[in-house]
Amino acid sequence: MIKRLQIFLGPRRFRALVALLATTGLASPALNAFGQGSQVATAAQSILLVAFLLGSSYIVLGRLPPEERLRWLAIIVPSVLATVIGSLVLPHLTGLFVGAGLGWIVAGIFIFRDVRGPQNYRTAVKAMRKGDYQSAIASMTTEIREKPTQAEHYRFRAELHRLAGDLKLARADYQRMAKLDGQSAVAYNGLAEVELQARKLADARQAALKAHELASDEWVAAYNLGMIEERLRQDDAAQRHLNSALALDIPDSRHRLLAQLYLWRIYRRRADIESAEDALDALKREKAGLEEWQVIMSADEAQALRDVLSDDIEEARRLILDEEAHVPQ
Repeated sequence: MIKRLQIFLGPRRFRALVALLATTGLASPALNAFGQGSQVATAAQSILLVAFLLGSSYIVLGRLPPEERLRWLAIIVPSVLATVIGSLVLPHLTGLFVGAGLGWIVAGIFIFRDVRGPQNYRTAVKAMRKGDYQSAIASMTTEIREKPTQAEHYRFRAELHRLAGDLKLARADYQRMAKLDGQSAVAYNGLAEVELQARKLADARQAALKAHELASDEWVAAYNLGMIEERLRQDDAAQRHLNSALALDIPDSRHRLLAQLYLWRIYRRRADIESAEDALDALKREKAGLEEWQVIMSADEAQALRDVLSDDIEEARRLILDEEAHVPQ
């Protein structure tokens, strides 16, 4: 559970959440000890609870997609308001309001449950979390039989095939997805990742080029294409696409880290020492990204990523720690 939370939040947000919990958790009993149950101490403890709720909400909600963010705001906001009212407006009823606020969180989780997903999806997700990929695939196959023209169904099953180590079937599902929706950059990006994992770099580049053509304003398409081209030693194109991805504001540190690593390799091959040093400095500023990768790579579900990125991440680690690193020739 803790590892999944770390992966979801990332190292910085996870540390911030732990620090917030520790700070408010230690301050509350200290106030109780010194205040000896006074109304001031009780109000201060309630304010600490509000601070924790607001702080943790900000940390967690920032990682959620918009639709999920709205759901959790509907759960959390009434609880925070109840605590504020009890602490600042009716201090003699603080305990009642705080209890009501916490009770609303519990009730709200059930009231605002996300029941939109089809049953087969929910069954597949449960099986996936247990590592039972074949059962998850079977559930999605049932869903696909019922709705064979829904492209997104093939995407999820393709990812399950990748987790199960079956790249042939993953490739077939992404190809089917692309056939159903020829304008889906997601389908071609997924196909590029499968071909990259299979070490078919030329095929991976063709799929990545199509994804970039369909989504030239999205960093993922440019980043994937640049990564593949760097492996093919197509340095001019790789540099252009990696810089394009960075200009499109890659949101997470771990992908900025690897983009700078690939640029560093390109500049080193060109003997462009000044540009290589700039890329290395930028890479070292993404130390949080290395921590993110180390957490993600420790998960059982990360085998597909380990197949493709483990050497890159290890090289980035050595560079950050100023250890002797392999220099591509």
